[in-house]
Amino acid sequence: MFDPVLLKSFVALADTLSFTDAARTLTLSQPTISQHIRKLEAAAGRILVVRDTRAVSLTDNGEAMLGFARAILAEQDQAMKYFTGSAMRGRLRFGSADDLALNELPGILRNFRQLYPQINLELTVSQSGALVRRLHAGQLDLIFVKQDAGMEGGRLVRRDRMVWMGHKSTALEPGAPVPLIVYQAPSLGRTYAMRALEANGRTWRITCNVKEVNGALAAVRAGIGIAVFPQSLIPADLAQLPATLELPELGDVDFVLLDNPLAARDPIDALSTAILSRPALL
Repeated sequence: MFDPVLLKSFVALADTLSFTDAARTLTLSQPTISQHIRKLEAAAGRILVVRDTRAVSLTDNGEAMLGFARAILAEQDQAMKYFTGSAMRGRLRFGSADDLALNELPGILRNFRQLYPQINLELTVSQSGALVRRLHAGQLDLIFVKQDAGMEGGRLVRRDRMVWMGHKSTALEPGAPVPLIVYQAPSLGRTYAMRALEANGRTWRITCNVKEVNGALAAVRAGIGIAVFPQSLIPADLAQLPATLELPELGDVDFVLLDNPLAARDPIDALSTAILSRPALL
C-alpha cells in the first residue's frame, strides 16, 4: 500500500517540479519532501523522479505513479467525506426531456448516484414544456430540456439542429401533404414542424400523435410518417431526410439546464457540473 502522505508530497512535486515549491504548498520542509519521495520510490521499487542541480522531472514510472496517486487521493478524499458526515446529502428532483435521456444521460446519472449515494435522486422523464411547468410550480429542482435557440434563461449545455427524421427508405410525393408524427400539443418539435411548413407554404397531415419518444421512434420505423428530431440524437437505424425531398429548414435548438432558485444549491450544482462537463456526449 502507498502511504497517502507520501503520495501528496509526490503530487505536489509533480505539479511544481520544485522541492522548494512543493514544500511551500504543503507547509513542510524541503528535506521532508525529499524524504517522502525516497520512501515512495522505495515502496514502488522504481525511480520516480530525476533530480539535478537545475531541474526536476518525472521518469516514465513517475508519470505512471502520478496517475495512480491522483486517483488514490481522490478516492480517499471521497471516502473521508462520506464517513465523516460531510458527504452531500438531500433530495434532488431532476427532470429530463425524454429524447435527451436516450444517449449518455443514463450513464451520467449512474455515475452521479455512485459519487453521491446520500442524495436521493428522483427522476422525471417527460416533454420539455411539461417539465418547465412543473419546475415553475416548485415540483422539480433541476430540469434538462430543449428550447428555442438563443432564448434567455438557463445554462446552455449545447446547441443542436432540428432536422426531419424518417426511415431510410422514406419517400414523399411532390405536392402531397407532409405526413407528420408529432407529440400531442403543446410540443416544441410540433411547433418547429408546423412553423417551418407554414412559412414554406406546405400542407401537412398528422398521421400519428404520440405521448413519448419511444412512440415517435416506433411510428417512424413503421413508415407511418416523418418526425422532427435533434440531429445528434437520431438513432442509427433512422436517418436525417435529404435535401432532395425539399423540406424546409427547421433551425437550431438549445439543450439547457433550468433550476429552481428556492431548491438546495449543492445537489443542483453537482449534477449540473456533471452534465456540463460532458456536453459532446449527450
